Amino acid sequence: MHDVIIIGGAFSGSSMGILIKRERPEAKVLIIERREAFDRKVGESTSEVAACFLTQVLRLTQYMGANHLNKQGLRMWFTTPENKCLTKCSEIGAYYQTRLPTFQIDRSHLDQHLLELAEKEGCEVWRPAKVEKIDLPGGNENTVVVKVNDETRIAKARWVVDASGKAATLSRKLGHWRKLDTHPTNSIWARFQNVGDLDGAELATRFPDFAASVRCSRRMATNHLMGRGWWCWIIPLKNGDVSLGLTFDPRVFNPPKDGTIAERLLAHAKQHPVGEFLFKNAVPAEEQDPRAYSHLPYYSEQVTGDGWAIVGDAAGFMDPLYSQGLDYCSYGVYSVHRFILDSLMGKDVRERQAAFNVQFKESYFRWYHSLYHNKYYYLGEGDLCHAAFLMDLACYYLGPVRFAYERPEEEFSAMPYNGTGGAVFAKFMSFYNQRLSHIAKKRIAAGVEGAENLGHRWLIKQGFIPSFKVLALLRSGIKVWLRAEWKALFLPSVAPHPVKMPKRASTVTA
Repeated sequence: MHDVIIIGGAFSGSSMGILIKRERPEAKVLIIERREAFDRKVGESTSEVAACFLTQVLRLTQYMGANHLNKQGLRMWFTTPENKCLTKCSEIGAYYQTRLPTFQIDRSHLDQHLLELAEKEGCEVWRPAKVEKIDLPGGNENTVVVKVNDETRIAKARWVVDASGKAATLSRKLGHWRKLDTHPTNSIWARFQNVGDLDGAELATRFPDFAASVRCSRRMATNHLMGRGWWCWIIPLKNGDVSLGLTFDPRVFNPPKDGTIAERLLAHAKQHPVGEFLFKNAVPAEEQDPRAYSHLPYYSEQVTGDGWAIVGDAAGFMDPLYSQGLDYCSYGVYSVHRFILDSLMGKDVRERQAAFNVQFKESYFRWYHSLYHNKYYYLGEGDLCHAAFLMDLACYYLGPVRFAYERPEEEFSAMPYNGTGGAVFAKFMSFYNQRLSHIAKKRIAAGVEGAENLGHRWLIKQGFIPSFKVLALLRSGIKVWLRAEWKALFLPSVAPHPVKMPKRASTVTA
């Protein structure tokens, strides 16, 4: 008999086991992991909140510094169809090094380390193991039937936690899994070797003014190539490989269709001057691991009930643009582990579970409308993305980042964008995101898109810090937005994008 059974031993499952065992060493925790070895997956770049969870909550600062790369922020690159020169591309990014830790991570290594750490903390691990049946009658009778090699085992526990990732085992079984139809993004990615260096001697020799225009590493950032309806990530990894991925909205854009995933990615990236420089001599990494996902975003209508809970990607996924997937995993894992611990101590947590079901869905849709709804219409507009970059990150630092570092236990115990303050920020962000999308559609209809995509270095010298000083960057973003609004007044009208918020989630927890 176990106290907690966790299905899935990657980031979310192992983190859950680690946190429970550290606070309640006597708890009997079983982690069931289906794979004999973890593969490398999307989620290779962290934001500041996830990095806080890794360093300040899980206490992995030494491990992260020794085994993964320190990330130097986010950079975006814009161009026009006729431009062939890298240095003419408009650029958004930092001037100096970032102040808070973020990482470029190899998920296969991180997931393996976390699972080993969970086992070291006292969790029992079955691996490779396939879950064949789950029964959730509640009480202490929740049962999981597992095939471990050729042996069938039956495990019972007070709690069953689904951390199975995109498989979303419990959400699908219980009928709670939902596709986010209003954001039908797809993604393909692979890893490459022999990729060019944005900080290297070749570029500095050819374009010394370009190389000297920043005081930080461009290569160590997450570099994004931007276009209408799509964006590419370029992420360096510790072993020298570079991850190249393309995320796109098929209502607006579709990539080349011929060839392998790696060939399609290279063909697309090389159409952008930055991509042509970086990938002109690139070859697929020896370890072939290309991936393709159709319709990325989904969510679970309910994430906890009598003796069960869903965390991490099993509970939902939204969009990889701002590298915030592990943020959401961190919030969910920490929130759920708190009420599981209280339950194991004999406390009645049913009201907290009901509230968390409501909070999770509210948070998911507030986050989505604030950042991603119809955003792909303006990803190819340099000045509009500049406005969004400044405002999105300023709001992020004012809220989640500041609270995560000031009071991590309290911040991670609830989903982001909760409460009155979260609702106010969400409405403001949703409004300007809607307006930027509307401006882009007006430009597209008038045939004047991409007017600011060449010749700009929008470099942030002040830097984003988790204090009210970031309000200066928010004001700068608002000015860029209002300037775009003024210019758009003289363009032909198009139908606006209405922002529709979902109904409140049901409080049923059975």
